[in-house]
Amino acid sequence: MDKVTHSAEPHHEHDKRQTEIYYVPAQSNWPIVGALGLFLIAVGAGLLLQPKGMLSHFGGFVLLGGIVTVVVMMIGWFHNVIQESLAGLYSHQMARSFRQGMSWFIFSEVMFFGAFFGALFYARMIAVPWLSGASNNAMTHEVLWPTFEAIWPLIKTPSGTETQAMPWQGLPLMNTLILLTSSITLHLSQLSLEKNQRTALIVWLEITIVLAIAFLFYQGQEYLHAYQEMNLTLQSGVYGNTFFLLTGFHGLHVTLGTIFLIVLLARIAFDHFTPRDHFAFQAGSWYWHFVDVVWLCLFVFVYVL
Repeated sequence: MDKVTHSAEPHHEHDKRQTEIYYVPAQSNWPIVGALGLFLIAVGAGLLLQPKGMLSHFGGFVLLGGIVTVVVMMIGWFHNVIQESLAGLYSHQMARSFRQGMSWFIFSEVMFFGAFFGALFYARMIAVPWLSGASNNAMTHEVLWPTFEAIWPLIKTPSGTETQAMPWQGLPLMNTLILLTSSITLHLSQLSLEKNQRTALIVWLEITIVLAIAFLFYQGQEYLHAYQEMNLTLQSGVYGNTFFLLTGFHGLHVTLGTIFLIVLLARIAFDHFTPRDHFAFQAGSWYWHFVDVVWLCLFVFVYVL
């Protein structure tokens, strides 16, 4: 098995600077660039969902501009951090700061998805019984929606249109198996890095990236099937809203995670990591496992239950 035989700098210099310096990076413009990109994505998506017209057409350009801005931000920010690391500017204290920052970032993502799962819980456990006339709300039931039936998923909307619920079999189940497998292959890749096995490291990471791309492809196929054959869209009442918001934002996180993994593969090609010094790879692994856990919760609460 091939070995990782060298790193970006000698180990004795690396150990020396670990105990001597704490690097304070200069002010960066990338956070505000990223915030601008996310703002454009939100505005563009909102305009794109408007009824067909000039605003909807304009929204596509705004959304594309936001996506391009975020991609530019990621490339620029990754480049800066990589250059600082290769220059030997990071110490043990900086490494702890990175770990704390990544931990808080994942915690913020947990809260982000927690809000959407909370909305799903509210709709199913509170709003649906309330609309059905439970808890002494019979008058509300008669006034707001007399024909309402307290069942989930809600495939009927107040306007009278009807859709279909997405079954958990087929593509959703296959995507679940794909993501679970990708977590295993990524873990094997990290173990190979820690054991200094370069060939296994690259192969397992490449398999993980292929599985990630396959997940995104099949999710796109699922969306096409939902829109074209099931009449399940964002306008399909609260069920359609929660379904596409949860799966869509998860798909966005899978996309970002895939980009993260591709960057890691490129850095491995340039021997940026050693068995002792590879937190960037570890951070990517944390993020990917988090994305997989979110999908498992999503699969159970959105598709199965």
